[in-house]
Formats: sequence, structure tokens, C-alpha cells
Amino acid sequence: MDDKLADEPARLAALRRYDLLDTLPEPAFDRITNIVQSALQVPISAVSLVDTDRQWFKAQQGLDTHQTARDVSFCAHAIGARDVMMVPDALQDDRFAGNPLVTGPPHIRSYLGAPLSTPDGYNIGTLCAIDTVPRAFDERHQDVLENLAALVVEEFELRMIAQRDHLTRVLTRRGFLAEADRVLQAGGGALLLLDIDHFKAINDTFGHPAGDLVLRAVAEQCRAVLSGRGLVGRIGGEEFGVVLNQGDCAMRVAEELRAAIAALVIPHEPPLSVTASFGVAMATADLSSGEAWLAKADIALYAAKRTGRNRCVLNHSV
Repeated sequence: MDDKLADEPARLAALRRYDLLDTLPEPAFDRITNIVQSALQVPISAVSLVDTDRQWFKAQQGLDTHQTARDVSFCAHAIGARDVMMVPDALQDDRFAGNPLVTGPPHIRSYLGAPLSTPDGYNIGTLCAIDTVPRAFDERHQDVLENLAALVVEEFELRMIAQRDHLTRVLTRRGFLAEADRVLQAGGGALLLLDIDHFKAINDTFGHPAGDLVLRAVAEQCRAVLSGRGLVGRIGGEEFGVVLNQGDCAMRVAEELRAAIAALVIPHEPPLSVTASFGVAMATADLSSGEAWLAKADIALYAAKRTGRNRCVLNHSV
């Protein structure tokens, strides 16, 4: 068996590098699932990412859910091979005959899934076509799905290149603002803007390589503390932003991040430690863009720095 198909920890690491799980819909992937529906004449199509214990849909047509358990997922079987997986009749297949997705909604009877294989060879999910009647998909259908699956992975790669800061591996300013725009459109949420206190002194005293160590450590600490609750971006220099889908816990999360950064001991000779100041702004109806939201958080950040640093300030304006 292909070693990379059997290496589940490495496969999950490859999936997480793209930072796609639990992100909002994006037109590029919706267009591809629409093409699958039209070209293969199926009622259901999806870009499915197979996580530890679930499959999550980055895009889907004909489904009323964004995820299912992994143990009932057809796609979890499809990622175990390099070729397209076809199930002409689920009720005649021992693997799926008793599956609740077959015996109940959405009543899957036939399935075609092309693995989403990363450039380094890990299958992180599938592009799939599903029908509610038995059917054998022909060679042309399989070729179409494989080609579109390759386009999905290319979109993943382009998205990562355009949106990832090369030093810290968090979102670029552009990528962060795109996420902020999507959260605003969805309603609710909060934006945190943080600035590393006295960062210039680190560069002046220890040099820019030490400054880079600090930036990477702060970015990684933010990601670890958030643990999927929000996305981190490098806004510029020593400034980072965090966008949360839920706003009601914003100040608590900001305090968690502030304390975690203050507790960091960054390997260096001598070891380095830093603090950060935070400005917090809630999503409000008057905000027209991520840029406007960022500016609102920046007002609160300035207040945090002016009143002593290493603290979190909420912008109370509506």
C-alpha cells in the first residue's frame, strides 16, 4: 500500500496546512460543485474534507448539512486510494448497505468520488457526485470529476499562497481582510487587533533574526490558544489580527491571548519574552468592510497602548 495513504497523522497535518476547515463558503468552490451537478447530472455534489472524526463540506449542492460523522462518510473510503471510487448501488455494497445516509436522508444510492490529492501526495478529501438512484458513471464522468478535483486542489494552493504570510504562516493582511469581510456578511463576530509591545527594542538589541523568532512564536501561540475559534492574520510589521465568528466571548478570548503571549519564553540566548496590547471591536451594522472594522479595532488598540500597554481595550462605539 502507498505509505502516504496509510499515514493518517501526516494526512491530517496536510489538511490543516490549508486552514480550510470551518471557513465560510467561497465562490470558486461553489462554481466547481455547480459544474459537477450539471456535467454529471446529479442532485448532490460536494467538496468534502475528511477530518479526524468528521467530513466537512467546503462547498455543497443538494445537501442541507455542512458536515457528517466520518464513520458514515463515503469520502472517508475514497481517500484510501489514488483512483476515483465508484459505488453504482449502495444497497448492493456491503460497506454501505446499512449506512444511515443510504437508508435515510439524503438517500444515497450511487456515488463517485475523486480524491483531493495534495502536491506532496496526501488525500485530504474528495470532490464527489451523488445520486439518489442506482447508476454506473461512465469513463467520461470519471475523467471530468478527476480534472475538476485537480482544479479544487489548485484553488487550495492559490488560496494558501495568496493568503499566507511567509514568515509566520498566518493569514496575510489581504487574506485576513477577506475573512473579516465574510464574517461581517454572515453577521456577528468580533475583530481583535494586537501589537507586540516595544518590538523595535528587540530588533535593535538582538537583531532582526531575534525579531523574526518573536513574530513566529506569537503567531503560533495565538493559533494554539484559539484552537479553531478564530483566524489569525499578520496585518503588518508586529501587528496581528484575530477574527472571531462569535462576538460574545471577544474580551475573554483577548485576555486569554494576552496572558498566553505574556507567558511565552522564546528560545534564544538570552531567552526572550514579550507582551502585547489589544484593541477589540464588535461587528456592527454600520461597518461596510473588513478595513472599516480594522480601523475601529485600531482606535481601541491605540487606547490600550496609551494607557500602559499589555492590556485589552474594547471599542464601545456603535
